[in-house]
Amino acid sequence: MDTFTAAGLTIATLSASGPPLGSEQDAVDIMGELYGSGADLVAVPVSRLDPGFWKLETRVAGHFIQKFMTYGLRIAFLGDLSTELSVSSALRDYVRECNRGGQVTFAADAAELTRRLG
Repeated sequence: MDTFTAAGLTIATLSASGPPLGSEQDAVDIMGELYGSGADLVAVPVSRLDPGFWKLETRVAGHFIQKFMTYGLRIAFLGDLSTELSVSSALRDYVRECNRGGQVTFAADAAELTRRLG
């Protein structure tokens, strides 16, 4: 896991390679890896997420994200979601609302994330 600082936050970025993520246990495992690192935000490449993650009716994304929010860790998803957004108006609305709040952020890459946080 790499880290960088932006807008006064320590951001831990998961590797783009590795097993697919998509369960509450995966979220807990990530937080365990981050324990003691001082990370304020974890950036998850969308390429690491299970394909079913973005089907909101499954509630997988909600449960995954909620684990981070419960423990006060912000989360960002980095990568291209244009295909997923093109087929789901609910997902488009969800991403738009999340990007307004600050606890959950969707960005194309680390540079865009840095701009959004700044």
